[in-house]
Amino acid sequence: MQTIISIAVDALTYGMALFVICIGLSLTMGLMRLVNLAHGAFAMIGGYIASYAARDLGLWYGFAVLLAILGTVLIAIPLERFLFRRIYGAPQLTQVLMTIGITFCIIGITNYLFGPTLKTIPLPRGLAEPVDIGFRTIAAHRLFVLVCGIVVAGGLWSLIERTAFGVKLRAAVDNAAMTSALGVRTEVVYAVSFALAVGLGALGGVIGAEFLPVEPYYALRYMVTFLVVVSVGGAGSIPGAVLACLLLGAVDTTGRYLMPDFGNFFFYAAVILIVCLFPRGLLGRA
Repeated sequence: MQTIISIAVDALTYGMALFVICIGLSLTMGLMRLVNLAHGAFAMIGGYIASYAARDLGLWYGFAVLLAILGTVLIAIPLERFLFRRIYGAPQLTQVLMTIGITFCIIGITNYLFGPTLKTIPLPRGLAEPVDIGFRTIAAHRLFVLVCGIVVAGGLWSLIERTAFGVKLRAAVDNAAMTSALGVRTEVVYAVSFALAVGLGALGGVIGAEFLPVEPYYALRYMVTFLVVVSVGGAGSIPGAVLACLLLGAVDTTGRYLMPDFGNFFFYAAVILIVCLFPRGLLGRA
């Protein structure tokens, strides 16, 4: 029973870390119709900024996280304006080629500037210490990741489904010409949505660094994982992304606990099974 509970706790926190990283990609793929393979690169940039701020500058962890989000968004804004905006609505192959090219460029620049070393993000004492939750102790940072995942899921769902901005975004996706004719500045809506997705990716890259270590090839190493999570949950579906992350996190964690020699076998076996049963994802829209 102790092992089962430990697996459940670790799977829950790992799944929530995946969710925070991947939900931005789900937003761009499902609502903006943009296959952004550079999403992992932005998560990596967030991790690098937070590592530099917390380790080299000695800033408080909260400031480092905020600086990582803002810094990544500032880097992404000109890229969205001059590169990504040109491929909105383009064939998916064009989007894939453009975004994977951006990914390789970011990897090359990162490798040149910082070297091929793993970057750590020092945690404050409050998050580094263990917390007794009754049946076991767990690092406070993992509880922090869990809370972040819940807040992001609730806040993003409310933004998309319950605000005027969400209405404008969904309308712009369905019929950009008509939405623009009604006075909505669709380019602004897309830019804000892209910045939101990038910011969430940066946040996930920072808080999920314990599970997915930050290094120059981060974007390539986890690219398939991020795409798989979005595909399994259903692009654009926030509840689907949560369900996919928790389910795949549970499968992966259980496999690594009980049969570590099999590596990612159970993770991808579960992906194949789910995609066969739910071609549009668990909660994908038709």
